[in-house]
Amino acid sequence: MQAFTTLTSLVAPLLVNDIDTDQIIPARFLKGIDKAGLGSKLFSDWRYTPGGEPDPNFILNQPPFDSAQILLAGDNFGCGSSREHAPWALTDFGIRAIISTSFADIFFNNAQKNGLLPVIVPPSVHQALVNSLAADPLATVSIDLAAQTVTLPGGVTQSFDIHPFSKHCLLHGMDDLDYVLSFSEAINQYEAAHQAF
Repeated sequence: MQAFTTLTSLVAPLLVNDIDTDQIIPARFLKGIDKAGLGSKLFSDWRYTPGGEPDPNFILNQPPFDSAQILLAGDNFGCGSSREHAPWALTDFGIRAIISTSFADIFFNNAQKNGLLPVIVPPSVHQALVNSLAADPLATVSIDLAAQTVTLPGGVTQSFDIHPFSKHCLLHGMDDLDYVLSFSEAINQYEAAHQAF
């Protein structure tokens, strides 16, 4: 898993409330357990026309937003089912962070466990960012995970909350298993000292 320390990027605004996981990646693409290639299925029903061509009106099909690493979402992002494929598809596409006023709990936790940083900001800050991007769509936003801050265009800084364990794992590029394995030496020493009789 790629470590998340700091990020400065263009922001792709997708200002729709209640985007659920079936919109993020439709159920018909959940047959496999391999993360690779899921980015091509991200928002598939929105990104592609019925004929399978990229819809030029969809923000993630428009240069330079097709390479943006930050998504600005509406309220309650990631609601619906608990599929882990949703953060897999987002990260495989290249999204590293999502800014919203709220996230569905299961998505919020799944995202952090898969290297995707969900950032909750107050509605006033969210609206300020919307306004900034309307004035200058090519403006960038910076996120500093260690400091737990988001810096908006114009320099306004907003702090955000994150659980210390999730922060540690993201900063070090670890999932839960990597975290456990980081204690392998201590585990082996304990097992050696407590052999079953």
